Amino acid sequence: MEYTELLERQIIGRLKVDNPWWTEGVTSEYYRQMSPRLYLNIFYPLVQDTAIRRATILMGPRRVGKTVMMYHTIQRLIDDGVPAQNIIYISVETPIYNKILLEQLYYLACQTLGKSSTKDQMYVFYDEIQYLKDWEVELKSMVDTYRNVKFIASGSAAAKIKKRSNESGAGRFTDFNLPPLTFYEYIHLRKYSQIMIPYELETSDYKAKVYKSFDMRTLNKLFIDYINYGGYPEVVFSQTVRENPEQFIRHDIIDKVLLRDLPSLYGITDVQELNSLFTMIAYHSGDQFSYESLSKESGVKKETLKKYINYLEAAFLIKVIRRTDDTAKRYVRETQFKIYLTNPSLRCALFQPISETDDIIGNMVETAIFAQWIPRQSTDIHYANWRINAKKQGEVDIVGLNIAKQKPNWAVEVKWTDRYYDRPGELESLLCFMEINNLANAIVTSINNEGIKELEKVKLIFIPAACYAYVVGENTIRQTRESYGL
Repeated sequence: MEYTELLERQIIGRLKVDNPWWTEGVTSEYYRQMSPRLYLNIFYPLVQDTAIRRATILMGPRRVGKTVMMYHTIQRLIDDGVPAQNIIYISVETPIYNKILLEQLYYLACQTLGKSSTKDQMYVFYDEIQYLKDWEVELKSMVDTYRNVKFIASGSAAAKIKKRSNESGAGRFTDFNLPPLTFYEYIHLRKYSQIMIPYELETSDYKAKVYKSFDMRTLNKLFIDYINYGGYPEVVFSQTVRENPEQFIRHDIIDKVLLRDLPSLYGITDVQELNSLFTMIAYHSGDQFSYESLSKESGVKKETLKKYINYLEAAFLIKVIRRTDDTAKRYVRETQFKIYLTNPSLRCALFQPISETDDIIGNMVETAIFAQWIPRQSTDIHYANWRINAKKQGEVDIVGLNIAKQKPNWAVEVKWTDRYYDRPGELESLLCFMEINNLANAIVTSINNEGIKELEKVKLIFIPAACYAYVVGENTIRQTRESYGL
C-alpha cells in the first residue's frame, strides 16, 4: 500500500472518530451532558444563517469552551432537522492533518460520506485554525467556491485571528468573541440564579435594572469562588480540576499560551522573560504600572516590554486600561496605565486561592468586575488618576467616557467594604471627580449594603460587588446579542 493511500485511510479513520454522529445520529454523551454556555443562543443563529455566504469565526482564549460550543451547535443542528451526515467537524490541531489543506480535508470527508462537495448543503467546523498557515486566504476561497456550505472556524489567539479575519476575509467572515465565563453565567451554571432578585433602581435622573440577593452570604461565597476558579467552564463542573487548579489552568492554559502559542505565532525567543513578566503582572493585577517601573522590576527593556504586553493582550491574558485626569481627559503622554488579568482565576493558579479577608482582595474584586466589562471590547472604559500636588490627587476605579464629547457618562468606585455606606463623605476622590464633571450619580460597590445615599449635590448608589458583577455580566451578554441584531 502506497504511503499516500495509507495516510488517506488514517485521515478518514480519524474523521470518523471525531464525527460519531455520522453513524450514531448524536454527538457523544460527554458533550451532551455539559450545560451549554449562555453565549450559545447568540452564536447558534450565526451558524444557522445560510442566506448570506459568510464563514463564522469563533475566537477566544484557551479552555473557555469553544470546542464544546461547536459540539453543542452540532447537536442543536441535528435536533433542528439537519441530517447528521451533512455536518463535518475537523480539529486542525490533529497531528495527522499537518500540512494538509482545509479543502482536501473537506473533500475527503465528503467522499467518505458519499456527499457532493458542491451540491449538498453542508456545515463544516474547523477547530483551532490558527496554526494553519494562510488559513484565512484558503477559507475565504472556500466560502466563495462552495456556495452551499456553511463554514465555522475557531481560534485561540483572538487578536491574531481577528487581524487576519479583517484583512483577508473582509465581507466573508463574521467574528464572534467567546470570553471567559462572566459571573452571570457562572451563577447560572452553578444553578444559583434563584437567589437573585431583579428590581428597577430609579432616581430622578437615573434608571436601571439591577439585582439584589436574599442570600448575600451564599452569593459572596460564590463570588470568591468565581475569583479563584470561575473563569473556565471545566473548573465549574469538575471537582478534580477545582482541587488542582494549578495543573489545569497553569499547565494546560498559561504554559501552553506562553510556551507554545505566542512563540509560534509571534516568533518570541526568550520565553522565560515573557513568563516572568506575566507572573509579575498577574501578582499585581489591578495595579497602576508604567513602562519605566515595569522595566526596572522585570529587567526587560522598554521596547521589548511593549511588545510583550501587546502579545499578552493578543492572547487574551491581560487587558490594559488607559488613564484620564480629574476632568476625564486622556493624558497626551500615556506614561501610566493599569493592567488587569482578563480572568481573575489566573492569579489563583499561579499563586494560591484568596479569601475575602486577604490584603489582595480589593484588587481581585476590581479585576473580577473589569472581567465583566472586557468582553465588550469597549474603548470607552477608563480609570481616572490625577496628582496636581500633595493635597490634590485622587483616583476613580472605572470611568465610562462619551468618546464623542470626551466627557464621562458614569463612574464606579469598587470597594470590598461596607464602611463607606455609613461614611459616604469619605469618598473624597469620587466626590471631587463628580463635582468637576457634573455627575449627579455614581455607583459604589460594597460587601453587603445596598441603597442610595443622598449628599448635598449628588447621589451615591451602593450595590454589593457580587450583585454589580452579576448585572454587568448580564448586560454584556445582552449587548453582545444586540450587536448581532438578535
